[in-house]
Amino acid sequence: MSAFRLLLLPFSLIYGLVVKLRNNFYNKGIFHSHEFDIPVIAVGNLEVGGAGKTPMIEYLIRLLSPEKKIATISRGYGRKTKGMIIADENSSAQEIGDEPMQFNTKFPEVTVVASENRVKAINTVKDDQQVILLDDAFQHRKVKAGFTILLLDYNRVGERSFLLPAGNMRESKAGMKRADVIVVTKAPKIFSPLDQRVVEAKIRPYFDKEIFYSYIHYGELQLLNKNSDVQQFTLSDITRKTEIILLTGIAKTKPLTDFLEVKTKNITHLKYLDHHKFTAKDVQKLADVYNSVSAAHGGQKVIITTEKDAMRLMAPELETEVLQLPIHYIPIKAEICDRFKEDFDNKILNYVG
Repeated sequence: MSAFRLLLLPFSLIYGLVVKLRNNFYNKGIFHSHEFDIPVIAVGNLEVGGAGKTPMIEYLIRLLSPEKKIATISRGYGRKTKGMIIADENSSAQEIGDEPMQFNTKFPEVTVVASENRVKAINTVKDDQQVILLDDAFQHRKVKAGFTILLLDYNRVGERSFLLPAGNMRESKAGMKRADVIVVTKAPKIFSPLDQRVVEAKIRPYFDKEIFYSYIHYGELQLLNKNSDVQQFTLSDITRKTEIILLTGIAKTKPLTDFLEVKTKNITHLKYLDHHKFTAKDVQKLADVYNSVSAAHGGQKVIITTEKDAMRLMAPELETEVLQLPIHYIPIKAEICDRFKEDFDNKILNYVG
């Protein structure tokens, strides 16, 4: 921990006391939680950012949308607007936020809502929907979800961390008990029973219900602007001689860099803060770096970004600059590990009915 964060520890103690009192007031009914006569599934985590909430919401959409009408409700972090907005084909990340924009782009059959007021949003759309999915809502206790999924990062389970602002924890591990299930995200696709016991030994002091595991599946590269004359690049085109310029504005980049480094070690990483709003200056810097990189003999060079960052790069004011660059994004999916998938899917389907 840095010296600066150590100085913030007294504020973390105050923050922790406030969070504990707030949770106690909700638990005792002093603060009111709203319940609804429609299935509501909340997805969230204990830490700030990076546990895989967006891929988990998308997993639930893929599981449920063949049979159910679904609405997703997100706060729309980083958007320029306020209030409730129901997305349409003209929406942008600047208007609704990058996560809702991603849902809106990939799942046009889903009603996507950005709203700070989840209660108002549910009341607005529930009559036309069969399931509500709440994104990043574990601490949003004004809504009493019928089913709550808590996400924990496989690589961080058991790590010692402090509450905000000294650390990244939104609340203590005691909050785990409010979840209906825990999904340990970013796990290896295949892992041993011993690995499972090691992970669960760190969770069981706080949680006595079912624990599931998911892994990240990276999809094929997609050209950001399909109207450009840029040649499509694929993952199979990447060799040890390929130069990758990686552009990210997400919380945790290690899984992606680990995935790409298996293919090539030649990665120049332009790393911005989570939810960074890209500007024309940023895109110009990206172009300068791309033009300055020389691929090894027989190699090629390509710009890769994340699916979430792609939503912000598609801003109308960046279109001219982006059109001229070979920017590709890499889609990801959360997949439940094989030996847990049937039980997890059935648990969700049985709740939804």
